[in-house]
Amino acid sequence: MGSVRVERTEDGFVARNDRGGEIVMATGDGLFSPLELLLAAVGGCNIMTVEPLTAQRGHRLVRLAVDVTAEKAAPTLLRSVTVTYDVELPSEESREVFEAVAERVHERHCTVSRSLAAGTEVRLELPPSAPQA
Repeated sequence: MGSVRVERTEDGFVARNDRGGEIVMATGDGLFSPLELLLAAVGGCNIMTVEPLTAQRGHRLVRLAVDVTAEKAAPTLLRSVTVTYDVELPSEESREVFEAVAERVHERHCTVSRSLAAGTEVRLELPPSAPQA
């Protein structure tokens, strides 16, 4: 369904997809860490699904943004991820449509959020051993 390749570079690491997209990762200023990219994926998945669905129902939101935060359970383990919407509605009638769509996206349509919530297995595949000379 999807794949990326991550490689070490002179300046950090770069993730590339098959469509030519690139994201540079590092812990330096102006760059995203892998954890921040995970949070961006959660937020992006939700907002990029909510936007067209609310617009299709005749309620194009004036402003649509999300803040995504994580709480750690341990230094290398997340306890929870919270998506907080920041919206400006065109009318009070739009609130009901937006809330219903956002809930449905969260519960059924956002692959990233749903995968995290389900505890998706992450497998490790190491290269085969090279023959000893």
